[in-house]
Amino acid sequence: MPQVTDHGGGVVSIPVPIPDNPLGHTLVHLLDTDRGPVLVDTGWDDPASWDTLVAGLGACGTSVTELHGVLVTHHHPDHHGLSARVREVSGAWIAMHPADAHLVRRLRAAPPGQWLDQLVAKLVAAGAPEEHLAPVEAARARGRARPLPGSRAALPDREIAPGELLDLPGRRLRAIWTPGHTPGHVCLHLEEAHPLGRAGHGRLFSGDHLLPGVTPHIGLYEFPGGPAAGDPLGDYLSSLERVALLSPAEVLPAHQYAFTDAPGRVRELLAHHRARLASLRALLASPRTLWQLTESMEWNRPWSRIPYGSRNIAVAEAEAHLRHLVALGHAEAVRGGPPVTYVAV
Repeated sequence: MPQVTDHGGGVVSIPVPIPDNPLGHTLVHLLDTDRGPVLVDTGWDDPASWDTLVAGLGACGTSVTELHGVLVTHHHPDHHGLSARVREVSGAWIAMHPADAHLVRRLRAAPPGQWLDQLVAKLVAAGAPEEHLAPVEAARARGRARPLPGSRAALPDREIAPGELLDLPGRRLRAIWTPGHTPGHVCLHLEEAHPLGRAGHGRLFSGDHLLPGVTPHIGLYEFPGGPAAGDPLGDYLSSLERVALLSPAEVLPAHQYAFTDAPGRVRELLAHHRARLASLRALLASPRTLWQLTESMEWNRPWSRIPYGSRNIAVAEAEAHLRHLVALGHAEAVRGGPPVTYVAV
């Protein structure tokens, strides 16, 4: 039986495991409404995760069949993965911001081989060495692209509009658009007095936007043949400042644990990204490719110990920061390539 946590005021969290992931689990939140219970996120699509969700709902005195709806903070498989199975059993509606709903549709439509083609093109442009390119090129040549995680998740049937007071009778839950981690990430602001009387303005279901001890990954979501993703880090920093202004009494994130002082955590994250941008600009005193820049950055372990797949994620994170420097006019691409070389301005 999972160790569910009653946060009071009709809000309970259920830790749903994520297979082979250091985060351990997703905190799926259950919100009571006058029309029935509603989930905030669902967890990873895995038999053990499903069994844990079912058991957790039972511990809360309800069941999957009684669910009225699902609010998805963003499309990642540890949040949206079980949505199709939840809807199949319960008939519940699934709601998501339209930007992430668009991603889900595109992920479904594009053959896995197209994603391998795009990954190869991006790694070549980044200046990845041949030993890193070889495995993905071999997989492409064999036609052995695996389906992307979360490919069985539900297509949402409702949209979450920014600023909208959601149709949940008996509750005041407002959608706050917080792009950066994904283009359509939303936080959900419960505009009700804290059940323990804590000072602040309600409670915030923060998804992955605001976590107590982890800096969220800033994602690049570009489809084969589609436009560039803009400046997701700039979007994230602006979103952080909007969330700080809410001053919630408590934050209920999707990972780790509930915490207070959202403005203080926002200040820490803003300072982290300022320091990282300054260090990148210093590295670009001499021209570097994106791969060289990524290798030189500080990560949570030495570059030599970062697994293959995580290196691709690191390159995307570095590119998000590099794009922000370019948007600020602090860096620019040097003519020529591939690979593309960048230098500080």
